Amino acid sequence: MTAELHEELTDPHAEQLDHGGASSQPLKSRISEPQPRGAKIRGNRPVDQSEAANRFMAATEHEAMHDARLWDLRQKRDKEMHGIEEWEELRDLASGIKEHTLSKLDYYLELFEKNATANGIKVHWAKDGAEHNAIVLEILRSKGVELLIKSKSMLTEECGFREFMAHNNVEVIETDLGERIQQLDDEAPSHVVVPAVHKLRTDVASVFAKTIGSDPDNADARYLTECQREATRPLILSAQAGMTGGNFVVAETGTFVVCTNEGNADLSANTPPLHIASIGIEKLIPGLNELPVFIRLLSRSALGSPITQYTSHFRGPREGGEMHVVLVDNGRSERLGMEKFWPGLKCIRCGACMNTCPVFRRSGGLSYGATYAGPIGLIIDPTFNVHKYRNLPYSSTMNGSCTNVCPVKINIHEQIADWRKTLAGEGEISPVKKVMMKAAGEVLASPMVYRASLPLGRSALRHLPHFMLYNKLNTWGRKRDVPETPKQTFNEWYRKNRKSQVEGEKS
Repeated sequence: MTAELHEELTDPHAEQLDHGGASSQPLKSRISEPQPRGAKIRGNRPVDQSEAANRFMAATEHEAMHDARLWDLRQKRDKEMHGIEEWEELRDLASGIKEHTLSKLDYYLELFEKNATANGIKVHWAKDGAEHNAIVLEILRSKGVELLIKSKSMLTEECGFREFMAHNNVEVIETDLGERIQQLDDEAPSHVVVPAVHKLRTDVASVFAKTIGSDPDNADARYLTECQREATRPLILSAQAGMTGGNFVVAETGTFVVCTNEGNADLSANTPPLHIASIGIEKLIPGLNELPVFIRLLSRSALGSPITQYTSHFRGPREGGEMHVVLVDNGRSERLGMEKFWPGLKCIRCGACMNTCPVFRRSGGLSYGATYAGPIGLIIDPTFNVHKYRNLPYSSTMNGSCTNVCPVKINIHEQIADWRKTLAGEGEISPVKKVMMKAAGEVLASPMVYRASLPLGRSALRHLPHFMLYNKLNTWGRKRDVPETPKQTFNEWYRKNRKSQVEGEKS
């Protein structure tokens, strides 16, 4: 396959935008190493994020590129933030709007349904992913649809939508470039905004060579993009239905807004006669007056660009067309009733917490083995399956950076800590952690035992042979040396240097 690049794409002197991905320097790998795959999923067994993370970090080119690219996005976000004097006020407003809407969610959902129906939209309600898929399949079958195009949607990833449709003989084509790369490579998205950010350009070249016939030795980003465009556009033009998600749903007008940087949502919504939007019930906001607050925050937080390239408003079906909105619960109502974890529903899927998280940047999104990775995934995923995702809340340094960058002020690091307490209380911790925590609890519960154990522990660390210190129970020692033991504890130092002085002042 040969792609003929448009003239402006080959001009090295073409003007570049100074935000988003445009001002980033290309990251070229020195060697060609195979792309590490994601976490190994074994039914309902707990996902071993650490094992998958170690494999990703062992691929040093991928790990370095991933870390650099996401930190670049974080720096761009900071530049945009400092350019808006009222940034913190915007965050406060956005958080308050979301909290208000969630506290009256039943009212705003009914208001949206009423106004959307008046606009000619057919509104459906789905309690979970299975019901969502069944509703969409029924709509497609009623229209004889065999080919559907869709823009990026994390909700449909939640629902296992593509796999379900494949089993029912409906072909689904992703129109977002990153999602299409992942689809062709039979992988889930690794990031909520940049789905293929974990891949080197050589990885993409290999995937495209196998699936759409491009030159396997040409890893130029513009060439690869044009190859994908030429291969996918005929499918887009022949599709009988299109699907989008929805970033914001406006209750007072019965409309919804989709934000993209490629225009793929517009292609999916407007090219075929049938448009289906799958939207989580938490995406509601009261009215158009509140919308600009989120529009100003979203792209700046996600990519460090002042606004998304396409902010598309959908009010109703065009003449001769048909529009459906499927409002999906899939555990959201239950999460809304969780005293400590309901604020996670404020999330606007910007990915800022992922871009700043040192664990995510170095371990790759696919290591989490879940639809949502990174800090936001640590607090959302256990609400879907507490046993399967019980290890994820421990994949954090608890530095609080995720909370600091969240545009809607979700207390992410505090919720991660709360999930650790909840999991321990429910017995959802590994046997090794259970033994270690029980032993630590016995020691820390008694000041006398604690003080007596310190000299023993210090002596053991100094004199025990290497193989006894660096064993399977010593998770700290797997990647680093055990710290050198101090000559004395603080208590010993205090007794020697200050105790008599303090007692003298009291008398």
